[in-house]
Amino acid sequence: MASAAAWVRGMRPGTLAASIAPVLVGLGVGHVEAGGLHVDRAILALVVAVTLQVGANFANDYSDGVRGADAHRKGPARLTGSGATSPGAVRAAAFAFFAVAALAGTALSWRSGHLWLVGVGALAIAAAWFYTGGARPYGYAGLGEVGVFTFFGLVAALGTAYTQEPSLPWTAWCGAAGTGVLACAILMANNLRDIPTDRKAGKKTLAVRLGDRKSRRIYTAQMLVAFACVAPCAVANPRVAAVFVLLIPTIHVIGPVQRGARGADLIPVLKRTAQIDLGFGLLLGLALALAAR
Repeated sequence: MASAAAWVRGMRPGTLAASIAPVLVGLGVGHVEAGGLHVDRAILALVVAVTLQVGANFANDYSDGVRGADAHRKGPARLTGSGATSPGAVRAAAFAFFAVAALAGTALSWRSGHLWLVGVGALAIAAAWFYTGGARPYGYAGLGEVGVFTFFGLVAALGTAYTQEPSLPWTAWCGAAGTGVLACAILMANNLRDIPTDRKAGKKTLAVRLGDRKSRRIYTAQMLVAFACVAPCAVANPRVAAVFVLLIPTIHVIGPVQRGARGADLIPVLKRTAQIDLGFGLLLGLALALAAR
């Protein structure tokens, strides 16, 4: 039976920045458009994003585990693949978090007066499950980045902003794109590490399809493109320039990737990429919110 600590590790807390960052951007935009922050909706948006990602992480743990894709992984041991607990328990945990996300999402849709957003939430849950689940998981076909950019970039940021005030200015799109690209960089760092084992398991991620060298180039491009996405915001709002302070740690984290770090040596890269994503969302969200003053 897995310990409580093992279950917490199974949530992959170090990567939750991918769900929190776009929400912070959306709240910054929404604060401006609504002339203030609807705190209850903000809390619900965070709950939806985080529980959806935790559910996705457990779903990924379950599906990869039963397919044998985690049998020889270089990263932290997974609950299913390591045999720490039963596959059914991990699957139940995924569904439990999806249920919380669904309830919070329904409440958020009702509070904002846009019940049609329940349908968007249903699509997000389906995307989380079928990333590695089902007969033909799209994550095994190299389309994981498409789902991540869509739901941990555009949907999370724009959806959060829309539930604050039904207006989506161009700054919201820039911020959504920036956090979405960084979320893809988190995924790329993870999949770059797992190329050898994923290839053996028949998991054709984008990193497997591109190969080691091209994947490293794509990761570097993703990290830098995120800043290019918000450059127009910095021109319109000088406060956004604070985000570019993160270029320093970004250059530092790109270094090991370009020098050929492999296997377990890429684990710190994954963590730092997530930290940069969180800092990006926090600084951008604050800068956009302060534009209301």
